[in-house]
Amino acid sequence: MIDKKKIEEGVRLMLEGLGEDISREGLAETPQRIARMYEELFAGLGKDAKEPLSKTFHTDHREMVVEKDILFYSMCEHHFLPFYGKAHVAYVPNGKVVGLSKLARTVEIYAKRPQIQEQMTVQIADALMEHLKPKGVAVMLEAEHMCMTMRGVKKPGSRTVTYAKRGLFEEEEALMDRFFRFVKG
Repeated sequence: MIDKKKIEEGVRLMLEGLGEDISREGLAETPQRIARMYEELFAGLGKDAKEPLSKTFHTDHREMVVEKDILFYSMCEHHFLPFYGKAHVAYVPNGKVVGLSKLARTVEIYAKRPQIQEQMTVQIADALMEHLKPKGVAVMLEAEHMCMTMRGVKKPGSRTVTYAKRGLFEEEEALMDRFFRFVKG
């Protein structure tokens, strides 16, 4: 899906636009390095959360399952600078559960795309609802954005918090409150 040759040419043009000598030793292989890096950073493009969420197990467990502090790194689509932080994911099973690593893999699929944090939060919640068919889902992301730290307003340490709730988490305020307590506890 990723066209490394186009990325390499784009990097060459950018370096030239900055007035750099693209033949100097330190930059000669930079376009290839960046193309390989982008292939890794954007590995979620074209992937579907169906794959990690398709292997489930029957359960009689009816209480909330929470996987918290899932580290992620993503790239802001506005400035192409990183944002990174933690994802917290919860769902109430409806007769089946998924392996815990599959929740982290789902976060990774959506993190490895150029996007905004708000959209990533919604995509994770919607994927869990679609593929697990639980009674409810809550997703919360806390992230630091390098576009807020390195440029513009220059406020290191500030964090953006987004959340999405579906099903029982929308209907039962106490359940959402419990999720927030688990995340903070």
